[in-house]
Amino acid sequence: QVQLVESGGGLVQAGGSLRLSCAASGRTSSMYDMAWFRQAPGKEREFVASIRWSGGSTSAADSVKGRFTISRDNAKNTVYLQMNSLKPEDTAVYYCAARYMTASYAYWGQGAQVTVSS
Repeated sequence: QVQLVESGGGLVQAGGSLRLSCAASGRTSSMYDMAWFRQAPGKEREFVASIRWSGGSTSAADSVKGRFTISRDNAKNTVYLQMNSLKPEDTAVYYCAARYMTASYAYWGQGAQVTVSS
């Protein structure tokens, strides 16, 4: 199993930047990938970005491409989400997730609130 702890959320003005961190512990060596999702009030949870644990290839939602960057530090078992040019519509609770192979994401962090003011 994997345990995930997020940090780095907060309040920022539109156009600003924030970096989220997700520290993983447990059986991390067998992970397939880690990802960030977000859920805005009254909306369904949506995919933001993912990164393969081995190799580091990434994927991102069209809504964040060019603004958000996902990266990892395998030595620290940590995944980051660098968020630039933030918009009010990026306001949401951001969740870190992990999975083994291509199964569904079974492991989730507690969530980090990101609020972007206009």
